[in-house]
Amino acid sequence: MAPPAVWLLLPLGLLCLFSSAASLSGATAADEAAADYVVVATSWLKPKPVCQGLRVDAPAANLTASSWVPLSHSYGPCSAAAAGSWSPAPADVLLQDQHRAGYIQRKLAGSTSQDDDGSGLPESVVKTGQSEHGPTIKTNIGEDKPNTPPESSEAVTIFEPAAGGGSGGQRLPGVKQTMVLDTASDVAWVQCAPCPMPQCHPQTDVLYDPSRSSTYAPFACGSPVCRQLGPYGNGCAPGSQQCQYLVQYPDGRSTMGTYISDVLRLNPTSVIGGFQFGCSHAVQGHFPNDTAGIMALGRGAQSLASQTRLTYGGLFSYCLPRTPSYSGFFVLGVPRVDSSRYVLTPMFSVRQAPMLYLVRLQAIVVAGQTLAVPPAVFAPGSVVDSRTVITRLPPTAYAALRSAFRARMGMYRAAPPKNQLDTCYDFRGVRRVTLPKITLVFDHSAAVELDPLGILFSDCLAFAPGTDDRAMGVIGNVQLQTFEVLYNVPGAAMGFRRAAC
Repeated sequence: MAPPAVWLLLPLGLLCLFSSAASLSGATAADEAAADYVVVATSWLKPKPVCQGLRVDAPAANLTASSWVPLSHSYGPCSAAAAGSWSPAPADVLLQDQHRAGYIQRKLAGSTSQDDDGSGLPESVVKTGQSEHGPTIKTNIGEDKPNTPPESSEAVTIFEPAAGGGSGGQRLPGVKQTMVLDTASDVAWVQCAPCPMPQCHPQTDVLYDPSRSSTYAPFACGSPVCRQLGPYGNGCAPGSQQCQYLVQYPDGRSTMGTYISDVLRLNPTSVIGGFQFGCSHAVQGHFPNDTAGIMALGRGAQSLASQTRLTYGGLFSYCLPRTPSYSGFFVLGVPRVDSSRYVLTPMFSVRQAPMLYLVRLQAIVVAGQTLAVPPAVFAPGSVVDSRTVITRLPPTAYAALRSAFRARMGMYRAAPPKNQLDTCYDFRGVRRVTLPKITLVFDHSAAVELDPLGILFSDCLAFAPGTDDRAMGVIGNVQLQTFEVLYNVPGAAMGFRRAAC
């Protein structure tokens, strides 16, 4: 593994992994054409009812330069929060995703309001919130007070073995809290006792109770930490002078409560003292699969990446598995894999939405052919977001991709559109599907060849058009499934490592 200094200081060009398609001596045209397609069993496109664990070996021990945590989809058999193999209807996922993408676009357009009434979402989605297709991790918060009453003994967590998505069966102090990773948020939060219904939502984990933690501490209203909340500040708690926060989300959900600090444990050897987060006493709307809250990874001072920058260098990465039947991972700090195994592209931010991470597409390749899209179409850039599902492309780029994909899928029966997905197929009775390979080429020739399950979502082409060619795109998590996505914030680079989980 390269030392931290290498990741932070080497010029981007020296870290890029360039790939070229070299023809084998004597290869026929048919052989070369076949290399531009991938054959997938239709049964492989569907999740299995039982968790299959990790597809790669978990590290034997955590190093001081990084902290490794198992990760899962927010639903399904490997979920850290949901029980069983339940999964939301694709239509609900896609509708929720429309609002997520719309929220990001409004931020990019310079909107300063957090408000969105969630109009258009079905009541079942607003009430249950179980329509997300994003990554979740287990954390532990707090330190058990001496002589803890017996009724709170369940707060001591026993993690499952690593193959099942846990951290080796070790007991950790405090309470387990399953949190959604969100790269477009700045403020982390969990539900806290007291948290009466219906102001709060049911969750699988035991509620975090600050009164039972010996390391909990609130912030005063006039403290520098409270002032730093900026638009997320919400005044003072009546009679206590404790700092309050408020975060609102694109589908009408919101969280509010006291801004506090406590010990955060990502695994038995990664202890983050004085971690600052929201202690939520009121949540409007429900969150995916009864999770405890949100782990914010944005660029703001309150995010996990920013708070731990001195320890972990401002780097983090995650790998979302191709289906909910497998586990992935989250890494805070320097990756344990040599830098030569990543393709890297410059990463930038914009003033109107400083919490977001942006990259630039250069081209899209379908079955070995580069689409004829003017470079200016991709010039505004694209947000990479952990919770957006479907990639939004500029309309001109999407039209070219759709045309090329349909031309190479003419042997299959077309099916009606599903929400924003207009290129769908009926694979009933089909045992194997031949898909054209799709490669996203980012700035600095960073070529990312999608996993087959990054091409389709619910038997449809997993891309959608954006609002217009002048708007920035959004790279969804379906396209980046099985890739370790590396955010090197101080190095202003984003990396992609294929087949990582």
